[in-house]
Amino acid sequence: MQMIETISVLIADDNLEYGNLLNEYISQYEDIVVKGIATDGVETIEKIGELQPDIVILDIIMPNLDGIGVLEKAAQMKFAHKPLFVVLSAIGQDVFVHRAITLGAEYYIVKPFDVEILVSRIRQVYREKYIFPFGRNGEKPKPAIRKSTHESRSTNSLEVMVTGLIHSAGIPPHISGYQYLREAIMMSVAGSAVFNSITKVIYPSIAAKYNTTPRKVERAIRCAIDNAWGKGGLSRNDRKSEIFLNFGKEKPTNSQFIYTLADKARIGMGLKLKRLEE
Repeated sequence: MQMIETISVLIADDNLEYGNLLNEYISQYEDIVVKGIATDGVETIEKIGELQPDIVILDIIMPNLDGIGVLEKAAQMKFAHKPLFVVLSAIGQDVFVHRAITLGAEYYIVKPFDVEILVSRIRQVYREKYIFPFGRNGEKPKPAIRKSTHESRSTNSLEVMVTGLIHSAGIPPHISGYQYLREAIMMSVAGSAVFNSITKVIYPSIAAKYNTTPRKVERAIRCAIDNAWGKGGLSRNDRKSEIFLNFGKEKPTNSQFIYTLADKARIGMGLKLKRLEE
């Protein structure tokens, strides 16, 4: 019986719940083994030396030592088995992307993402490094960047803007519906065809992308908003979020919340305001 060559992985993300969820997802693939999860940069460096993973899935925002700091430190250290780095982050700004690639990251993926794409990239960078280290034509492969479906700078700026607005509303990345909400707001800003209807266009589009149903998309977004509203819309600085102050005492509907954040994003981007209609 032929043995399957496995790829060992270390997950580095400050959100332990998110790290465990990612572990659960990618551990379903028999050729990938998650050796451990680190929740800050210092722990990441320690576990690289201890566990000697082939691949490190690295977040940029982490306490004690951020992802860029991990890459800088790893470049200076002599590990018995030096890993390859795949950056997985909600930050898509060019300065972070190019800095990470310059410091040796093999791939940069911006959240939200498709797990199958992540697994594919893990296999790809592993194969190019250990099986075809100089490529099939004798040339060393160049690092790759997958920033988003749209590669334009304006879209990257929009991602950062929308992510910041959602965080300021007190909705963390691990909350159910976070990814769907982020997609809905970005679609409402970027695509003129979706301004006619949230339920008829946006929800089905998101459902198709994530292989789920429009109803589940709607309920997950509702859950995210309800969770933040129940906490008083507190942002990270424990102040009442300005976004929720816009609604007074009335909890916003999904549509109200989406088009309010979309309007704020358009203002921040200097774009013409457009209203969403049910």
